[in-house]
Amino acid sequence: KVHVLPQTVLYIADAETFSGHEECHEQKKARKRNSKETATELEKLLPKRCQVLGLVTPGIVVTPMGSSSNQPQEIEEGEAGFALLFPKIDGVKIQTFHFFKDVKNRVFDENKFAEAGLKNNPDLRVVLLFGYNSWKSGATRFLHQIVNPLNEKSIILAGGQVEGFTSLTSENASAQPSDACGVVGLAFSGPQIQSATVLLDQDVTDERTAEAAMQRLKAANIPEHNTVGFMFACVGRGYRHYKTKRNMEADAFRKFFPNVPLFGFFGHGEIGCDRIVTGNFVLRECNDIKEDLLHGYTTVMTVIHLGSTK
Repeated sequence: KVHVLPQTVLYIADAETFSGHEECHEQKKARKRNSKETATELEKLLPKRCQVLGLVTPGIVVTPMGSSSNQPQEIEEGEAGFALLFPKIDGVKIQTFHFFKDVKNRVFDENKFAEAGLKNNPDLRVVLLFGYNSWKSGATRFLHQIVNPLNEKSIILAGGQVEGFTSLTSENASAQPSDACGVVGLAFSGPQIQSATVLLDQDVTDERTAEAAMQRLKAANIPEHNTVGFMFACVGRGYRHYKTKRNMEADAFRKFFPNVPLFGFFGHGEIGCDRIVTGNFVLRECNDIKEDLLHGYTTVMTVIHLGSTK
C-alpha cells in the first residue's frame, strides 16, 4: 500500500489515438475528437505539480506494463500508447523543455538553454529531444540550431521528429503560435546516470546486422538494473524495411537486454549517433569528428541507467 507519486511523465500515443472518433450521444453521431481534449483528460489523472510531456507519433514501441517478463512490441498500425511515470529519484533531475521558432528572430537565444538546464550544467548526461511540425519552412534549420550546441561528447542526445505534442507543462507553451515549429524534450541530469546510444543506419537490413548493432550497445557495459531503453525509428523501417518480418529491432534489443523495458516510436526523422557515457564519465565515441546527429531511414537505440536503487 505504498503510493509513489510521479514527478515527470512522458506519454506517447499514435495519431489515431488522439484524432479518432467518439460517440456523441446528444447528436447520435461520431464526432472527431480534439487532441487537446484527450490530453486534458489524461492530465487530470496526474498530480498538479507533475511535469508532463505528451507526444503524437505515427506508431509506437512499447513493453507492456514496463515489465521485463513482457516482450517489447513495435506497433506500426492501430491505436496504441503508453506513459512512463518517473518518481522522484535521488541524485537525478529530469526537466522538460520547449523551444519554438520565433519568426521575428533568425538567431536562437542560447540563454534559453541555461533556463532549461542544458547549459552550464556539469551533471547533464542525457537529452531526449523531439522536433515537431518538421514539414514547415525553416524547421530543419531550427532543429540544427538546437542540436548543434548540445552535440558534446559528454552528453547523450537521442530522439526524432514527431507529428506533434499534446501536453507540455511549461510556462511558454501557451505563448507558442499554433502553427510554429519547435523542439520539446527531457533533460536528465545526475552524476550517477550512465547511458549509451547506437545508430542503425540504412545498411542494417536483416536480423544479423540488427543484432550486431545491439552487440555494440551491449559492449558499452551500462548497468541493466534501474535502466530503460528507447527506440526511435523511421516510419520507413519496421516490417517494410525488413521485408515483412515484424518486430525485428525490438526483438534484437530484447535478445541482448532481456531485463530492460523498451519504449519509443516510429517518426519522421531520427536524432542520435554511436556514443557512450560510462561509469567514469569518460566518453568513448565511434567517430572523433563532430558528427551530424540528424538522420532519415535509421533507428536510434538508447539505454539510460538512472543509478543504483537503494
